[in-house]
Amino acid sequence: MIVSSPSRYEFILDGELSERALAAFPELSGRHRALTTSLFGPVPDGTIMRGILARIDDLGLTLLEMRRLPD
Repeated sequence: MIVSSPSRYEFILDGELSERALAAFPELSGRHRALTTSLFGPVPDGTIMRGILARIDDLGLTLLEMRRLPD
């Protein structure tokens, strides 16, 4: 049986998120960059991905870019 590890993704959001907003994404690490925030970490499956995207939408955040990170 082959067991693969979760894919890692990066979500780049417009603006610098507050600590409270960052707390809405406990499964991801966050880093502020010039006028953006980068959230990154493992995303085990499509259900988790949809949940992350839904939270971004629910908080009214602007997703500038989403990309899969190299393993």
